[in-house]
Parts: sequence; C-alpha cells; structure tokens
Amino acid sequence: MTSTTWTLIAAVLAIALLLGLVIWVRLQAFIALLIASIGFGLATGTSPGDLVELIVEEMGGGLGQVALVVGLGAVFGHVLQRAGAAERLASTLIDRFSEKHVAWGLGFAGFLVSIAVFIDVAIVILVPMLYTIAKRTGKSLLFYGIPLCAGVSVTHTFIPPTPGPIATAGIMNADLGLVILFGVICGLPAMAIAGPIFGRWISKRIFVPVPAELDAARGEADERDPDTLPRFGAVVGALLLPLVLILAGTTSEAVLPEGNAAATTLAFIGHPVIALLLTCLYTLYFFGVRRGASRDELQQMTTSALGPAGVIILITGAGSVFGGLLVDSGIGDVLAGWMSDMNMPLVLFGFVTASIIRISQGSGTVAMITGATLTAPLATTMGAGDAVVALTCIAIASGAAAFSHVNDSGFWMANRYFGMSVADTLKSWTVMKTIVGVTGCVVATVLSFFV
Repeated sequence: MTSTTWTLIAAVLAIALLLGLVIWVRLQAFIALLIASIGFGLATGTSPGDLVELIVEEMGGGLGQVALVVGLGAVFGHVLQRAGAAERLASTLIDRFSEKHVAWGLGFAGFLVSIAVFIDVAIVILVPMLYTIAKRTGKSLLFYGIPLCAGVSVTHTFIPPTPGPIATAGIMNADLGLVILFGVICGLPAMAIAGPIFGRWISKRIFVPVPAELDAARGEADERDPDTLPRFGAVVGALLLPLVLILAGTTSEAVLPEGNAAATTLAFIGHPVIALLLTCLYTLYFFGVRRGASRDELQQMTTSALGPAGVIILITGAGSVFGGLLVDSGIGDVLAGWMSDMNMPLVLFGFVTASIIRISQGSGTVAMITGATLTAPLATTMGAGDAVVALTCIAIASGAAAFSHVNDSGFWMANRYFGMSVADTLKSWTVMKTIVGVTGCVVATVLSFFV
C-alpha cells in the first residue's frame, strides 16, 4: 500500500471517528476534533513529540483573529438582545409592511436580527410574536413563520459577525469583507425563495394553527412594554455598523493608493477586530449606559455573553489543528488531483463536504468548521484567489444550513414553537433550510465563474 493511499484511508477513518464520537458517544465537538486529529497524526507517522508541538502551534495560530471577533461579536449581540432589539425590528417591520407583503417584511426582519442574535434565541423571541397576527388573519402560522426563519437562517449561516461564518473564514484564511459581501449577494435570493415564496406555497398545503398551550403561556407572561424598546433606526444602525466598517476597510485597500492617509485610516477601523470593538463600545453605551444599565449590569452582560462564544472558539481552534495535520500530510495535493479529474469546482466540494457532515451529525456550526477544515488544504494547493475562497466559505455555510432534520436542535425548536408534527416539520422547516442551502450554493457557484 502506498503512503498516499494510506493517508487517504487514515483521513477517512479520522472523519469517521470524529462523527462517531459526536453522534454516538455524544462527546463535545472540541474534544472529538482533538482526538480525531491525534489519531490521524499518529496513523500518518507523525512522532508523538512533534504531534503535540503541532497541536499547540496550530491551536494558537488558528485562533488569533477568530477568537477576538467571535468574542466581541457575542458581546455586541447579547447587549442588543437584552435591550429588545429583535422585538423592535420585528414589530416595526410587521407594522410598516401591508398585510399583503408582511411575509417579505418578516424575511428582512429575520435577516437583520440574526446579525446579532443566535438562531435559537431568535426563534424563541420572535416566533411567539407571530401568534397574534396569525390568529387575526386566520392564515397558517407557516405563512408568517417560514419567511422569518428563512431570514434568520440565512444571516446566521452566511454573514459574519455570526460565529459560524467567522470560524469558517478564519480556517479558510478568507477576506472577511468579501465573505460579508458575497454572503449578502447569495443570501438575499436564498431568503426570498426559501422565505416568502416557499412560505406562501407551503402554507396553502399545511395549515398550522397557533399552538394553544404556548399562546396561553405567552399571554400570561409579562411582555416588554413597547415604549421601553430601542428606536428602530438605532437598532438598524447598530446592526449595520460592523458590516459597513469591515466593507469600507476591504474597499479602501482595493480603491485607494497604498500609503494614502484615508486608506490607512479606513483599513484600521475596517479591520474586523477594530470594527467589532468599536461596535461593542457603541452598543454598550447607547443600549446599556444610556438605557440606565449600571456598571455591574454591564459587566454581567458582557461576561455571560462570552460563555457560548468560548465553545465556538475552542471548536474552531481544534478544527485548525485537524486542518493543519491534513495540510502537512499532503492530502491537499491528492484531493486537488482527484477534483481536477472529476472537474469539480472548489466551491462545490466545500458544499458537498459540509452537507455530508451536516446530515450525519446535525450541528451547522460543526459542519461549517469541519467542512472548512477539509476544504482549506485544497484552496491552498490550488492557489485559489481571494474571491473564490470567500465564495467557497459561502458554499460551505450553505451545506451546513441545508438538510436540517431530526438530529438538529433547530429542527426540534421549530417543531415546538410552531406546534407541528414531525412529518409537517420535515415538509416545512427541513425543506426551507434545504432551499436556503441549495440556493446559496447555486449563486456562489455561478459567481465563482466570473470572479
């Protein structure tokens, strides 16, 4: 058996071990990735001493920008969530769109909300807000809920500064400004098709009434006074601020001459770390201090926000370790040759890889990180340009968004908050998520032929 053949077999076994540990043993993905990395390294002949050094080196090297951006993004989102930003966005857009076009307003509400709020939190906060309008109109809850969830899903998986895209871009060494730009370009058609268009179609075939138990529980709960919510314009401004700063930094490098004072300034404030830091300070002041939060409350908010961020950061670091071992093994050259023979574009490889991981173990974040880990060596070997690497990040995110089914926690949250049977959840939620992923991949693939 040649060393190349054994390397491929070892890689397949390492991925199988990873999936087995996550799916059956229920081991945390961070630990599972480290175990799979160690197994692959030893199987391919790396000495134990060198392996430990490589793990430490890759763990540190892979987390520089990612750890900072994920942590800052988590604080930014948590402060906005506590201030009621999601409720303000949803209620304002529902009010401003006519009943005929309210599904589009909900799609855009979800799209904006998920810039700062995790998808599960968005479902818990926003779906119950739709109960009243669904009861008033007599339409299926899916008519309103599917557009909202499609918008939330697109931004959560396609557009930084949400953790999944940030981690994917970090592992792929992608330009974050380009990832944001292509995420918006690919995400809007995905939101439109999977949201208002599919939502109108499926709501005529599956009537989902408002869940009586959840509606009653919501009615008994203390609802936030609308007068205490932040202004709509302030919320939109805060959500767009980091995206605008990062895009300005990316654009300035391409448009303005090197050494120009304006270019230097824009490159500095447009760096993802600085952009998120400025946004955090902005939100802490305007959505914290200005709204009466004490110093202790601000400290508690920022500290609690970093808990979930820490998990994402550790998983990303472990993904970088696995990716570094794959690069050192030379598997990138082997897979690049195989892809060339198959005429498979890099973008499509990223989508397929992430989809397989997603279907197998359910977590979109783990699918993105693992998909990026397996695709990054190919991008390096093939010498892919910045635009193609950014589009590949979107394709990986698309694969991680699609095919949500019974092993995905999001599936069960939708099942509960919509009050649907498992069969109807598969016909609605799963199809919606798959349309999001497939549409995003198709647009990314088409764009990759022109950049």
